[in-house]
Amino acid sequence: MSNRKLNVFLPLLLAVVLALGMYLGHKMPGSNTGAQTLLFSRVDRGPLQEVMDLLKVKYVDTLKLGDLQQEAIEGLLSHLDPHSIYIPPSSLEEVNEDLDGNFQGIGVEFNITADTVNVISVIAGGPSETAGVQTGDKIIRVNDSLVAGNNITSDKIRQLLRGPKGSKVNVTMMRSRKLLPIQITRGIIPLYSIDASYMVTPEIGYIKISKFSGTTFDEFMAAMRKLEKQQMKKLVIDLRQNPGGYLDAATRIADELLDDNKLILYTKGKSYPRTDYKCEKPGLFEHGALAILTDEGSASASEILAGAVQDWDRGTIIGRRTFGKGLVQEQFDLSNGGALRLTVARYYTPSGRSIQKSYANGREAYDEDILNRFNHGEFVNQDSIKVLDTVKYKTAKGRVVYGGGGITPDIFIPFDTSRFSPVISSMYSRSAFSNFVYQYYISHKDEFKQYKDASQFVNQYQVPAGIMSAFKSYAERDSIKGVGGLKPHDEVEIQNRLKAILARQIWSYEGYWESLNQNDEMMKKAIDVLNKENND
Repeated sequence: MSNRKLNVFLPLLLAVVLALGMYLGHKMPGSNTGAQTLLFSRVDRGPLQEVMDLLKVKYVDTLKLGDLQQEAIEGLLSHLDPHSIYIPPSSLEEVNEDLDGNFQGIGVEFNITADTVNVISVIAGGPSETAGVQTGDKIIRVNDSLVAGNNITSDKIRQLLRGPKGSKVNVTMMRSRKLLPIQITRGIIPLYSIDASYMVTPEIGYIKISKFSGTTFDEFMAAMRKLEKQQMKKLVIDLRQNPGGYLDAATRIADELLDDNKLILYTKGKSYPRTDYKCEKPGLFEHGALAILTDEGSASASEILAGAVQDWDRGTIIGRRTFGKGLVQEQFDLSNGGALRLTVARYYTPSGRSIQKSYANGREAYDEDILNRFNHGEFVNQDSIKVLDTVKYKTAKGRVVYGGGGITPDIFIPFDTSRFSPVISSMYSRSAFSNFVYQYYISHKDEFKQYKDASQFVNQYQVPAGIMSAFKSYAERDSIKGVGGLKPHDEVEIQNRLKAILARQIWSYEGYWESLNQNDEMMKKAIDVLNKENND
């Protein structure tokens, strides 16, 4: 077609298209109501979005729409289960770091006392140790920000110290009353989920899992290999106060403990057909005697692991009834930088048990369940356990197992209420133990150089009378009442706690749990049970 003919034809074509569009638009639903149309369908925004749009455009005052949207989302979710939650953008990074198993920063643990930021430990091999930071240093300034004597908060100091791997931060430390400028190159800092692994006896190993993160399985395997090199034949897995985490981490650990292609759990929901999770490979510890420790803080992935072990008669569950969370969440990223963690399925143990406790009476009642268990005596009396059973099931060895509200242990160990007298509770609430130990250790580092590792310390160290006397004086100066009238069991509790926190100060949580477990009733029972069992 020639350019001349094209110039004549194009206006005519455009006119026809425009007329057709006007005609079709007139015939569209909503064309006479002012509603906008898109192609041949009406966009239905829904009343919630309509209200938000009207508030934004028409409301008399300027509104913080982000806050309103968050309240609206949380209002919607409040009518669902207690584990469907909205994570605002300001919290998402921290939540993800906890589950991913690492963050980017300088690698120190700190506390704030008397408006001063104290370095209480330095991660071995981390950026701060490389730069020369030492336990006992006081952080005075971070870049241009004064942090000492400036009403500093933990959140604020974290924001100042954290940053992308490879970036640099200039920190002014006070050490022995001298100011030291130190430049630290930030790196990736691991957040370990296995707090401790050590040999309790020549045959019995111990692994403490604090959560199920993206690195938990690899940490577990490393701990198992270390213990097997030390001739471990029997194992205690401690899941007390473990709130759960990634389902995958729990199933992979279960695969190391169960043989053949046994079912570990299955999940199903309205939009999620049944999915079975089975053992897929030979495990590292399929036949050694096994005990698992649980309490009311063991939830979700912890209950998956404990439930599978119990249903298959693989080991002995020792402790108290678990939390009772049998719901599976999936996290969806949102356009505002936040996320929606939505319950998409329920999980069931191999026997078909759903261990989710009821949330029919609302979130407030759900949140008070643990306190109610304590008040009606369940923590101290096994007969007080009240479970709405969902499945009547006997294991192959004839054990009756219960669902509908957590994993009920095979051997019940009561909560020791005598440990928490009013004066001891005050010491905990005011962080008296950790604050005193930090100050004592900084002034007496050389006293502890004789101990080559945590095991030697735990087996040989006894808290001397001088430290007990110094701690009591510290507690009195901290306005803790009742120090002068301590009972014998209070004295024992103080000695045990001071020793454990000293071990943590020097050897982190590895030392802490090894020390604390030395006088722990659940551990004593686990050792007794495992000593009576033969490896099959």
